[in-house]
Amino acid sequence: MSRKKIEFHTMTIGDVRDWLQTNTPSTRQIKTISQDERAGVRKLIESYLREQKRLTVEAARQERMWSYERRAGEQGFLRVAGIDEAGRGPLAGPVVAAAVILPEQIDLPGLNDSKQVKENVRDQLYDLICAQAVAYGVGIVDVDYIDRHNILQGTFEASRRALAQLEAQFGLVPDYLLTDFLKIPGVTQPYEAIVKGDSSSYSIAAASILAKVTRDRLMVEYAAQYPQYGFARNKGYGSPDHLAALEEHGPCPLHRTSFAPVAQKLQLQGSLFDGFEF
Repeated sequence: MSRKKIEFHTMTIGDVRDWLQTNTPSTRQIKTISQDERAGVRKLIESYLREQKRLTVEAARQERMWSYERRAGEQGFLRVAGIDEAGRGPLAGPVVAAAVILPEQIDLPGLNDSKQVKENVRDQLYDLICAQAVAYGVGIVDVDYIDRHNILQGTFEASRRALAQLEAQFGLVPDYLLTDFLKIPGVTQPYEAIVKGDSSSYSIAAASILAKVTRDRLMVEYAAQYPQYGFARNKGYGSPDHLAALEEHGPCPLHRTSFAPVAQKLQLQGSLFDGFEF
């Protein structure tokens, strides 16, 4: 039975828009709409075609992001975990890492390096990952640890804690790790450190979402304790408003005293009292 011919020229622009939202036009129909005398109708099909191209490119990108996990699977590894961190660069707050094992059939629309994803989409992805992951863990390392051992060691420790939490919560130990170019001392599993892993691996990208959302939410909570620094906005990074607040108010307990801008401020404050007896 032949398909009923759609008389697009008799439809309003709104009707054509609604039809395109619920139907997949054939090549002939696309040609017909493209030749409509009304500019508004032609713009609709142009927009439709751009969106279809975008979706095709996005699907291909996400398919490529599974390549590392599939390669590990072909080598016999069954529980592949992606690991990533958030918060290595800020002047204040903890560093957070996450470890995630995903089922291959999971659908996470728009998943990418967390820095490339809008906040509202990150929040949606966070909920999807937590609901659908095979297992996940989050490790948090505070400012005291960072200042005692340095930020790189803090990042290593956060990653180890994320792996330990994954096992504690779900009773699963990954047999292979994918990291965002991070070589973690003390782990026993074989792993691959991938350059720009958070935009190249599905599992690492998912871990980057969990780590960043967790840390951002912590910084919003800290903003209530220390409102003068604008942590809800800057998340502890050295933004102009944060640096101005640091200049005006000095550091708070959340600031990393081993980081140069904070250390310099402490040194300056100390020099103000040189020569005085208390």
